[in-house]
Parts: sequence; structure tokens; C-alpha cells
Amino acid sequence: MKLLAIDCAANFCAACVYDAAAGKELGRSVLDLGKGHAEHLMAVIEEALTTGGADYAGLGAVAVSTGPGSFTGLRVGVSAARGLALALKIPAIGVTTLEALAAQAKETFPGRAVLAALDAGREEIHAALYDEASVLIYGPAVTTLWQAAAMAVDRSPVLAGTAATQIAASAGRAFDVGPTSATADIAIYARLAATKGEGEKPKPLYLRGADAKPQAGFILSRKTAGKKN
Repeated sequence: MKLLAIDCAANFCAACVYDAAAGKELGRSVLDLGKGHAEHLMAVIEEALTTGGADYAGLGAVAVSTGPGSFTGLRVGVSAARGLALALKIPAIGVTTLEALAAQAKETFPGRAVLAALDAGREEIHAALYDEASVLIYGPAVTTLWQAAAMAVDRSPVLAGTAATQIAASAGRAFDVGPTSATADIAIYARLAATKGEGEKPKPLYLRGADAKPQAGFILSRKTAGKKN
């Protein structure tokens, strides 16, 4: 089965074609955008298909990063994956950024527990802890830097994600460190999705609400029906 993986969780707009039976990547396309995923995603997918010698008709599933990550990017990626899956009548499979980061860390440190953690700002950490067998034992959840550091001291895991160095500094000791990026390599998402099989339709993993909120000054109060000015 050929699988298409999509990642718009962070700065990258990425796609790859993966041969699940052979366990190898066939082709990819990655753009470091920051913003503008919606405008470029379909072209990135087309390039990944071309370099992978594949087409839409030959796909057996679509995988997508579900976050935590960019509020808008996640919506773009998940919407595209679900739309393609519906049109092609194939499964859409979600993979969180935290499990992908943990899986990438385990490629360098096999058989180790991994704490995948992203700096979410506002003194918050988005974290998930996986044991030596890659079983999720905590999260994904919002936690504080102090709580994440205490978890690291208790379990001595490999640290991964953008908050890895902060956690090590707060704990006051050295840790083995995996990828310190905001998302994993696109092929990791494909590989994990290939082992999951079909489940619930993917949806963005928002551990907190969007930063953008309506300004109070622009909220108009309703007039009571029948009330004269």
C-alpha cells in the first residue's frame, strides 16, 4: 500500500509518499514557510507524488499531523487529508506531533522512554511521555516547565521537541536529547500511520484555544425585541 503523509503542524509544509509494504519512503516535498500552508499544500502534495512515482488513484491511505502545533496549519492539513480521503474513498489517519517526535528520538535512542515537549508560550509546555515500549503513559497535556522537569527527573527519559533544552536546564542535569524541532521528519508520520490502520477521523489536537479572540470593543449588544430607543 502506498500512503501519503501531510504535515502542516509547524513551519514546514511537507508531504511524502511511503510504501507501507516495503517500509520505505518513495518521494517527498518540503517547504519551510512559516505561514501560507493553504496556498502551497496541494502543490507540495503533487510534487511528492511525482517524485515518488505515484498518483492519487494508487494511494491506500492519507496520514496527517494532528498537533499540537499551529492553530491554522493544523486546520489546513487535517481538512486536506480528510477531503482527499473522502474523495478517494480511503482512510485518513491522524498522528500527533508529540508521538512523531518521540518516535524520531527512539531511532537514535532505541528502548528508551521519551518525553516529547513543545514550548507553547505563556510559561506552558505541551507534553507527552512514552515508556520504553512506546506506550503513552502521560498526556498529551498542558503542563508547566516545573512539572515537566520533575517528570524528567523521575523517569530519566530522552527529551525531544522545542522545550527539551528548557526542561533539562530547569531540572539542573544532563539528558539525552532527540530532535529539538517543532515537528518530526515527514517520513516518521508516514511510518507511524502505516502501523495504526484505520480509526477515528483525524481532528486537530488543540490543547488550548486560539490566540486570536474578539475585541470587546467590537462586540455589539443585542437590542431587546420591541424596545424603543
